[in-house]
Amino acid sequence: MSKRSKLFDVADSQQGYFTSKQAEGCGVPRSHFNRKLRSGEWVKEQRGIYRLAYYPIPDRPELVLWTLWSRNRQGIPQGVWSHETALDIHDLSDVMPAKMHMTVPTHFRKHVEIPKHLRLHFANLAKKDMEIRQGYCVTTPMRTLLDIIEEGTLAEDLIIQAIREGIQKGVLFAHDLRQNPKFKKYEHEYKI
Repeated sequence: MSKRSKLFDVADSQQGYFTSKQAEGCGVPRSHFNRKLRSGEWVKEQRGIYRLAYYPIPDRPELVLWTLWSRNRQGIPQGVWSHETALDIHDLSDVMPAKMHMTVPTHFRKHVEIPKHLRLHFANLAKKDMEIRQGYCVTTPMRTLLDIIEEGTLAEDLIIQAIREGIQKGVLFAHDLRQNPKFKKYEHEYKI
């Protein structure tokens, strides 16, 4: 398989985005990066993050871009979209988050300033609490609601709307909600 094909496969799994480390792993020497940028084949998005110029721009490019930003020294993304951002991704309420919410492991450290539009939450998530999407991960609807209820910053009507829409869409189940004491106070309002 050619270097170009390998890089395309990596970028394709991340909606056209890739890191410098991933490009090098596909056999593209760092000394060729400027040539790729000048030719218009690549677009530099951030320090160490690029996009294939001919790849269609996704609806929500920021989800992949900031996931790649969250990578550790080994190049593995650490961030999982959560809280209000996850509600928006799952389309479970009319919430319009002012910041993008991302959960990172408790040991997460970045040696650059955290962007002002990101709000980081620190927790070690279990695999069962995450869904893998193309180029990013998001907390499951159940974990999202548990995080939001625990944080206590979202209006009650939006929480109720998210629960109702989750049940209607089949991504939340009344049986599971009944078993969790955090949902007890909402039991009469959405009649599970």
